[in-house]
This record gives sequence, C-alpha cells and structure tokens, in this order.
Amino acid sequence: MEFSPCSIIGDGEVELCPPLQRLKEEHGPLNEKKYALFVAAQKIYNGEEENVLEALVRLRENVQQFLQELDPHSRREEDVLFPMMVRYIGRESGPIAVMEYEHHEAKENISTFLKKTETIDIHEARELASYVMNAYMILTDHFTKEECVLFPMAEKLLSSEEKEELAKKMNEIEG
Repeated sequence: MEFSPCSIIGDGEVELCPPLQRLKEEHGPLNEKKYALFVAAQKIYNGEEENVLEALVRLRENVQQFLQELDPHSRREEDVLFPMMVRYIGRESGPIAVMEYEHHEAKENISTFLKKTETIDIHEARELASYVMNAYMILTDHFTKEECVLFPMAEKLLSSEEKEELAKKMNEIEG
C-alpha cells in the first residue's frame, strides 16, 4: 500500500469538483518549483556553493519567478475559496484560521528573504537561505492540509451553485 499523508490527517480521497481539483493540481508544479528552491537554499545554508553571491542572486531570481506562479493560486484561495468556507466553518479557529496563518507565514519568510537580498551580504548567506527553507516547509505542510482536509471539506460543504460560483470567480483571476 502506498503511503499518503491524507490517510493520516484527513479524507483526501474525495472526488473533487473541477475548481477544487484545479487548486489541487496547481500544487504539483508549485511543489516542484518550491522543492528546487529548497535544494538551492539548503546548498547555500550548508556552505556547499563555491560562489555564494552568484547562488544567492540566482535563488532570488527563482524565488521571484515562483512568487509569480504562487500569487494567482493564493488569490484563488484567499479571495474566493476561503470566504466561501467561512460561511460554514468560521474564521477565528479551525482550518481557515490555520490556512490564512500559514499563507501569512510563508509570504513573510519570502518577503523577508527578498527584502534582505536587495543588497546581498554573503556573510548573511545562511540566514538568507533559511527564509526560503522555512517558506518551503510551511508551504509543504500547508498544501498537504489543503489537499487532505480543506478541499475535501469544501467538496462536502459547498452547494452545486457555490461550486459554480467558485469556478467562475477563480477563472477571473489571471495566472
């Protein structure tokens, strides 16, 4: 039997409606890119890069590209799915509160990395790389929770009309 984190933390085997399936499928390419960022950051952190300055510049460029792909996905969740789910499960505690917190924490790590790499000090290379590594860990855990808990929950709670509205509003977000 193949290991699935969903078998431990939630019911991820629910057949999802097209807009929820789209969000789940967007995780695939984002996972690949964030893993590549993690590996690059880890090499810097571990002192495995010969030219640290060049590696940090390259990592910064790749983080910026990753953000361009992550942003529309995040907006589809934050601006469309989360508000629809709040009607059923609230925002103060539970899955939506956790999801919003994790979005904030990941963005904060990435933002700090980008701000601190506007002028790069190679003596801060480990610290700079750690922001990218932290964002990776937060987003990896976050995507798993969405796929295993939030998306199946949304599938069960949202009406057919709400799912159509979800699809329509998600399609309005470029990217």
